[in-house]
Amino acid sequence: MRGAPGRGTLAKDKPPVLGLLQRGGEVVLRMLANVQQATIRPVIEAAVAKGALVHTDEYDVYGRLEDRGYGHETVCHARGEYARDDDGDGFCEVHVNTVEGVWSLLRSWLRPHRGVSQEKLPPYLAFFQVVHNARRRGKALLATLVGLLVT
Repeated sequence: MRGAPGRGTLAKDKPPVLGLLQRGGEVVLRMLANVQQATIRPVIEAAVAKGALVHTDEYDVYGRLEDRGYGHETVCHARGEYARDDDGDGFCEVHVNTVEGVWSLLRSWLRPHRGVSQEKLPPYLAFFQVVHNARRRGKALLATLVGLLVT
């Protein structure tokens, strides 16, 4: 997909993709029409349990998570902050590195396709999501994929 660096838009042929990932759990990836509260809210509410602690970057679209019943911690990439140790135990509890790793894997996986149209991107995201989530079960990927096809 071509497009200028920065936040994606459908008009720039760089559709925005929202990624949600539970640490040690599953990933949810959705292509969005835009990056606005009304667009991301239903995706978050469908995938994240109320009361869950959500870690994000400082992008203001996430600003109402606490109002909607979620715990919310941020890291500020603009200030060079990528992880934060809030309780001083030497372990950085607040970070978005886990989902950043998923973005890296997704880009590497899409690269050989040399561009994916906006129309085809959602199925590619869905397939990547299934494979990423199934890989936690090791060699059960084939059985998982076949099971999804017959249901």
